[in-house]
Amino acid sequence: MLVAIFVSIIPLMFARIHPMFHYIEIITVTMFIIDYILRWITADYRLNKKWLSFVIYPFTGWAIIDLLSILPALRIIHKGFKIIRLARLLRISRLIKLFRYADKLQVLSSVIKKEKGMLISVLGIAVFYVFLTALVMFNVEPRVELETGTTTFETFFDALYWATVTLTTVGYGDLTPTSDIGRFVTMLSSIFGLAVIALPSSVITASYFQEIKEMKSQKEKEEPSEKE
Repeated sequence: MLVAIFVSIIPLMFARIHPMFHYIEIITVTMFIIDYILRWITADYRLNKKWLSFVIYPFTGWAIIDLLSILPALRIIHKGFKIIRLARLLRISRLIKLFRYADKLQVLSSVIKKEKGMLISVLGIAVFYVFLTALVMFNVEPRVELETGTTTFETFFDALYWATVTLTTVGYGDLTPTSDIGRFVTMLSSIFGLAVIALPSSVITASYFQEIKEMKSQKEKEEPSEKE
């Protein structure tokens, strides 16, 4: 399944359609469909809710991800959403299936679930600060630079884009403030961005190593009992 997942996204790396991609799609999607059906008909073993398991399973997180990985191969999706290229975009969801088969990714997923309260709080602070700095920048920056005649923050979306890339300390340089107040806000946003990124990173790293230690200690406890 890991090989099938990686092979299935190969067509997304090419702009042109090669005849071989059609066969890759058929083979990999067939494997995904068989996997989905087998998991559905054995849902009672995992969910332990008797006949209700077969009703609940299609609405579980992993089942929805499995279904999204299959939908791009259906013709109805290609016909209905070809304009917005949703079919190609949905194929990227197949990479999420890797979390099911990789132990280390499952550990990371478990860590994120444990620390979701803190991560949501940090995300809320970041979103609020992005909106605040974008609002300030949109109102203090001139729409048109008098010396060069070039526009700076023509729309509020431009300000939101600038605030986001500045908060993440990326700063592409395609939008830059020209006023002193705007530059001062940029400095504050960059410094604040370092704190916002560093805080969740350190917490996730510490929790990740703690989770691995717990898994190792659990395996060490299970090994003597198995030998006995």
